[in-house]
Amino acid sequence: MSASTNVQFANLRLQDYFNKYPSLSICKDSINTAFKSIVNSFSEGSKLLLCGNGGSASDADHISGELLKGFEKKRPLQSQWLSKLGVKLVNELQGGLPAIPLANFTSLITAFCNDCNPEYVYAQLVWSLGCKKDILFCISTSGNSSNILHAATVARAKGLYTIGLTGRSGGKLSKLTNVSIKVPAEITREIQEYHLPIYHILCLMIEDYFFK
Repeated sequence: MSASTNVQFANLRLQDYFNKYPSLSICKDSINTAFKSIVNSFSEGSKLLLCGNGGSASDADHISGELLKGFEKKRPLQSQWLSKLGVKLVNELQGGLPAIPLANFTSLITAFCNDCNPEYVYAQLVWSLGCKKDILFCISTSGNSSNILHAATVARAKGLYTIGLTGRSGGKLSKLTNVSIKVPAEITREIQEYHLPIYHILCLMIEDYFFK
């Protein structure tokens, strides 16, 4: 398939999802923008950094799990790897996309929070790991988590593209991100209930694009 055909297929997938979750249709434009930016970043060999707190940290980890291996597709490796890896590895491995959940850097996080101001731990990770054209995906139900805001500020300064996934208001984070996906809820648990289908459809669209 061509790139344009892949995008058209992703749009059909998105519309089908909105038929299932009609209340999320107001997020269509922001989801599409986030999808295209992530696809462009991965296509250029860049990576996705993800951050959040509490349940949102678990969501960040969940997203990475859907991208690092097969989600709905098996993602077989291309035949060009057969001579380099051998039949066994080629058959056992799956195509993956570089998605890094920042909350999982246990040693760095505990050391930084012990030695420095914990509020800046995600900013430190973005400073150390982030490169121009990478993407920082920030998940915050309030949009006002200070450690997330600091990370987004560092990301913008370093030339990363920034995506926010928040509640209805978007909070302060919406002013620091290139695109803000604001779900139609204000209560934390309801925001989180909307976040899962949002990032699932994003992961499905991305997988459809890269793994035919």
